[in-house]
Amino acid sequence: MFRRREAVPFTFVAEADRFRSNVTPPPRPRASVPQLMGRTLIGLTIAAGFTGALLFGMPALGTAQSSGHSQQSEASQGR
Repeated sequence: MFRRREAVPFTFVAEADRFRSNVTPPPRPRASVPQLMGRTLIGLTIAAGFTGALLFGMPALGTAQSSGHSQQSEASQGR
């Protein structure tokens, strides 16, 4: 039976996982002070928004009901 020489149609695809480059990318430039301050301000704003939403949302999530009053609609008061 006929046997192919290559295991895959393109040899370079099979060798791509074994290839390692000796060229390193250039280092990333450091963030400037205004960029760091801006990122910090954005982070604090998001954290404050989550905290505010939690503080304002907690009373709505509470299940405590006053002892003598039950909630009824106006339509059921005439019955």
